[in-house]
Amino acid sequence: MAKLKYIADMNISPLTVSILCRAGYETIRVNKVLSASVPDEQILSYARDNEYVLITEDMDFSALLAVNGYDRPSVVSLRLSFSDPETVADRLIHILPACEGSLVDGCVVAVSDEVIRIRHLPIG
Repeated sequence: MAKLKYIADMNISPLTVSILCRAGYETIRVNKVLSASVPDEQILSYARDNEYVLITEDMDFSALLAVNGYDRPSVVSLRLSFSDPETVADRLIHILPACEGSLVDGCVVAVSDEVIRIRHLPIG
């Protein structure tokens, strides 16, 4: 299986990205490749065109995928009660290995404190 690459939305801390990189996850932040103020649709397009999995706390991305019928990019949508960088990174490091196959196939992974829900793309 190809190694996944991750792109973190601007609402994900640079410290979280750093922790993920140290844990072996190839991860960049949106502002490394796009303006920090680009519309969500442009972030989705960049992730899709460059084969990244998007990590975000913004629920708009799931809606954009559904409305447009996209089958890519995969999105990890975080809905955690604590959003400090270490907690977010720890949760991601814990759940990403179990989701890799679905992320390769195209899905939205909704991650809460206790539950992971996987919805395959396209939605609807």
